[in-house]
Amino acid sequence: MNKVILIGRLTRDPELRTISNGASTTSFTVAVNRTYTNQNGERETDFINCVAWRRQAENIAKYCVKGTQVAVEGRIQTRNYDAQDGTKRYVTEVIADNVTFLSPKGSVGSNNNYANNNDMPSEPQPTEDIATTDITEDPFKDFGEEVVLSEDDLPF
Repeated sequence: MNKVILIGRLTRDPELRTISNGASTTSFTVAVNRTYTNQNGERETDFINCVAWRRQAENIAKYCVKGTQVAVEGRIQTRNYDAQDGTKRYVTEVIADNVTFLSPKGSVGSNNNYANNNDMPSEPQPTEDIATTDITEDPFKDFGEEVVLSEDDLPF
């Protein structure tokens, strides 16, 4: 099984290209923080190259900019090619089957302080329009009477 799931931030604005058969594609890099710190107490980051095709590529180019937090589901693919100097080059990248935009709408863009800054924030900025629920109150209090089940009612 070849399955990859990444959560991170785009390192640059994605650029949409169209290849000779008319298919849209975009390449982008996702910065993913490692879960541990190094000997100096610093958290290291991996920069993972990703490729999206067709409608997914168009949506990424349209709605994402540098700093956008995304979740990428896909698979690892390797390829090789001959460089202009005659050497063989190998490329490993994630082919994105599904990209979910995790940054709240409007939190990343030209109006934000970090849109053109090299320092990307570790968390998206909170927005006022996100609805919240008080979890101290019983969410099922208005659903009526308690349902009593016997062991005979259970299928297992």
